[in-house]
Amino acid sequence: MVAPTFAAAVRLEFLPWPEVERVREEKNLLLVPVGATEQHGPHLPINTDTVIGERLCWAASEKTGVAVAPGMAYSVSAGHTPKWAGTFTVGHEAFLAVVRDFTAWAVATGWKRVVFLNAHLGNDAALRVAVDQLRVKFLGRLQIGVWNSFTLGEGIWDEFRSDAEDLHANRGETDLMLYLSPETVRMEAVVDDEDRTGGTVFSYPVAQTSLNGVTGRPSEGTADAGEALFGKMVGALVDKLERALVEEPPLPEGEWEGYDFEF
Repeated sequence: MVAPTFAAAVRLEFLPWPEVERVREEKNLLLVPVGATEQHGPHLPINTDTVIGERLCWAASEKTGVAVAPGMAYSVSAGHTPKWAGTFTVGHEAFLAVVRDFTAWAVATGWKRVVFLNAHLGNDAALRVAVDQLRVKFLGRLQIGVWNSFTLGEGIWDEFRSDAEDLHANRGETDLMLYLSPETVRMEAVVDDEDRTGGTVFSYPVAQTSLNGVTGRPSEGTADAGEALFGKMVGALVDKLERALVEEPPLPEGEWEGYDFEF
């Protein structure tokens, strides 16, 4: 099986500014992949979440023409602790500041719709706080949202959690990487590790729940399963993007104009 190349995706990092401007005028929606740089067990590369997020956005871009910003590769991964090499994290406040500043520049340069596509569960809380702040700061000038890659459509989350509730470097992520970036996967080094979070009432970092950074059964991973799962994720993302291109606020401007403010 040959990994997909996504040659037709609208990737802004490859375009000079006049072409970026043209793309923005044609379809004013900016898709921003958000990944992480963190340990993914002894068999997956530390860019796993970034690869999954970027490839998903590129595949959806091929089908919709929506512009994709360069991926955010450094984010909130502190829950992995320094126990294993390869994790490079920023704090919640720093990540929030980056998302806010990035979005402010997007608005200043003419983007009116921005979606963050998040492929790392540890980013979810900070991204939702950022969106909550930005949607009122730029009220009437920006429509903004955050979607998680693993909950994009019906059944996708169930597939990710099929071998572990508190998943990480599990079968689902291994399936995807065997399809998207097989040369970076070390299946000869894979070691399964059970989910120890069932029934707990507190939140624990990975060092307190996993022996090797894995939670689940990655040994069962296959490229064929990754292709099938990726196809479901792409279809769900394309559906959301097509709706995002035309959606307007449910109430007319007269009901909410003048109520913007900054936290």
